[in-house]
Amino acid sequence: MRIGIVSRCDIEEATDLAAKIGRYIKGRADAIYDDQTARALGQEGMGLERFDVDVIVTVGGDGTILRVLQNIPHPIPVVGINVGKVGFLAEVSPERALRVVENLLDGFRVSAHSRLAVSVNGRRLPSATNEAVIVTSRPAKILECSIKVDDHVLYVLRADGVIVATPTGSTAYAMSAGGPIVDPRVDAFLIVPLAPYRLSVRPWVVYGESTVVIKIEEKDAAIVIDGQYNETVHKDDEIRFDKDDQKSLFVLVEKSFFEKVLTKLR
Repeated sequence: MRIGIVSRCDIEEATDLAAKIGRYIKGRADAIYDDQTARALGQEGMGLERFDVDVIVTVGGDGTILRVLQNIPHPIPVVGINVGKVGFLAEVSPERALRVVENLLDGFRVSAHSRLAVSVNGRRLPSATNEAVIVTSRPAKILECSIKVDDHVLYVLRADGVIVATPTGSTAYAMSAGGPIVDPRVDAFLIVPLAPYRLSVRPWVVYGESTVVIKIEEKDAAIVIDGQYNETVHKDDEIRFDKDDQKSLFVLVEKSFFEKVLTKLR
């Protein structure tokens, strides 16, 4: 078995635990560190874009997992050790890390989560496991955009911004903005306005096979995908969202989705 190990290198605890995991599996599996982790440990590593492993163990927070998912060349199961704060995706505590790694060596089950394919004027951007956020590029200015679902006008929005999220991302930024919590098994995604100007504008849950098109009507805006990638979009640009052909894969550990919501988000 080949196990990829990725850590958040600005946290010493994360790098130390990554090294400990590598030592723990020595002789039973091959440990492949990403470039950043390898440099911190004084070893040779591999870029995430070239990872060819059976499973990836991340040591950090949810952002570390999202960075991995955005950069690996094809879907690979991921399990996260949480040395951050909430750790909804990275759900394993450091104390349980070696036990979970031991279980990986004996085999594991995987949960597949839908992703959003994102494009601007037909040009593909990185896919979103959690969400894509569109906001004005200037703080405290209103974003004006039109939103269509399968060619039906949903609304012309005037707001601080808008989030298009997967069920996986429903417990992240979308939830904080007033969106619903959605079971990751549901075939849907969410459209959640940020501080809309009109009282009648509410969050939507739409069918997962829908196509959502957001057209920027005024001012430059920024699109941010999973907090990892961002670029500027301009007036009359069209941002399209579809279900991605590939999914994000997560190793199943002890807690169910509902248990995580109750223990981490209440």
